[in-house]
Amino acid sequence: MPSYLFWLFSTVMLIGGCAVIAFRNPVASALSVVTCFVGLAGLFIGLSAFFVGVIQILVYTGAVMVLFLFIIMLLDLKDEAKAAKPMLPIAGGIALVAAFMVQLIGILARSPNKIAPVLDKQTLAAAAGGFDAKSKIAITLGEGKLPDVHLIGHTLFTGYNLPLQILGVLLLVATVGVVVLSKRQAE
Repeated sequence: MPSYLFWLFSTVMLIGGCAVIAFRNPVASALSVVTCFVGLAGLFIGLSAFFVGVIQILVYTGAVMVLFLFIIMLLDLKDEAKAAKPMLPIAGGIALVAAFMVQLIGILARSPNKIAPVLDKQTLAAAAGGFDAKSKIAITLGEGKLPDVHLIGHTLFTGYNLPLQILGVLLLVATVGVVVLSKRQAE
């Protein structure tokens, strides 16, 4: 990925993230999250993770943000009146940002400067040994190709199956809760 594209997509993400917390209108904040997701998808595509980039656009920007907008519209959120800003939350926010920056600098200072290995046919064929020889992943890796979708699915449903199921239940409970809250407000 050319460096100017990295900086472009990173800037789009940062502007979208800052706009989420800067806007008082919930719909404008939700649309700023869409901008942030588009920048993230551009970074994924720049890293040659085309499947993850496209899924980022389709799933998060398309489906999840539409769900968020429907929830915002169901709750019928109004603009909040601006109140006087006490200094304690502002100081707490600044302290939190400073603590995050100290941690980030500490991690980046200690992390080794490694370059990702080249994905040539020999490297991919060697990685095929970690999977069942008859599986689609091992066959595709043995051919010298990278099976993105199969690797993501294998990782999700073997190593992270329980968190994935819990996340689905949490999203369902949150959606049902919004519908219940909107019915109570209507009555």
